[in-house]
Amino acid sequence: MRILDWYLLKRYLVSFFFTLLVFIPIAIAIDVSEKIDKFLSSGLSFFEVVDQYYIPFVIYYSNTFLPLALFISVIMFTSKLAGNTEIVAINSSQISFTRFLLPYLIGSSIVFVYALGMNHFIVPRSQKQFLKFEKDYIKTNRKTQKTVNNISLQLDDSSFVFIRRFDFKRGTGYNFSYETHDGLDLTYKLTAANISYKPEDSVYRLSRYTKRVVRPNGDDYIESGSSLDTIFSFTNEDLEVSESKAKEMTTPEVNEFIEAAKSRGVKNLNIYYVERYKRTSLPVSAFILTLIAVSLASRKKRGGLGVNLAIGITLMFTYVFLMKVGEVLGSVAGSSALLYVWLPNIVFGTLSIYLYYRAKN
Repeated sequence: MRILDWYLLKRYLVSFFFTLLVFIPIAIAIDVSEKIDKFLSSGLSFFEVVDQYYIPFVIYYSNTFLPLALFISVIMFTSKLAGNTEIVAINSSQISFTRFLLPYLIGSSIVFVYALGMNHFIVPRSQKQFLKFEKDYIKTNRKTQKTVNNISLQLDDSSFVFIRRFDFKRGTGYNFSYETHDGLDLTYKLTAANISYKPEDSVYRLSRYTKRVVRPNGDDYIESGSSLDTIFSFTNEDLEVSESKAKEMTTPEVNEFIEAAKSRGVKNLNIYYVERYKRTSLPVSAFILTLIAVSLASRKKRGGLGVNLAIGITLMFTYVFLMKVGEVLGSVAGSSALLYVWLPNIVFGTLSIYLYYRAKN
């Protein structure tokens, strides 16, 4: 690498981390002003609040602000280079625009590796502690996921569970059905109006149940009653599809959960797919946003930094908007989570290639 490459790479990384460090104190100050009464009433010391809440808070929000900080920092320092005619001097040395991009690409690779490790391993672990603190001391009245409708689980090769609706607040399911099959033939069926777990006895209690054993000779055995205690090889947690639960898992844990859930016949796992794909798509955006920022800011314009920042911030918020829309649409059952999560990168990747060739020419 040349001296110029080291100079640009240093400016790239220093500007990025400086911009990121500017955002974090602002976020902390806003958060403290909103939650100071909760902290005072929690009975925790200053150091306990910092250790249990604000360290995970900083980890989470530094990762959240990463694309914005990267984009703004690259626009700012590249606009300054252009404004000081440093880029003109570089071009006069017969260094092509593609060669000029090399230190930027090295810098974005460093940010990519950093963000990849954060997204897949560090942020999920801190998020678990962060959400637990919020639940215990901040949002003490926060409700858990209210209900899930039309649940189906495959417990093994021949056993299936269906629940029309499960209320997590009450811990009760409605219109429960358990079936076993021999091939395509039904051999056993247990239905109940309600099902609820009794932790003191480690059993499920069925209300207004009907049990049917299907016999080959057609003389079926049928039993019904008001209450029946029994055990099943699933728990209430297996029925829950929660975004916060997905965010608390590292990527290997998410993959393991998805495989286990698929083997049990859980149909809508899109929330977990979205979380898994997002952890890679966000780091990849470092390359795309860097290329867009350099292509926009490498030419001196009338209005200078202000114009470049206005265009950049508009593009950045469009990217964030597309990212959030993609996450919501990707979480819907039956949709392509991979496509929707990567949609912002596809759109802005295409834009970055167009701006690159325009700046190059």
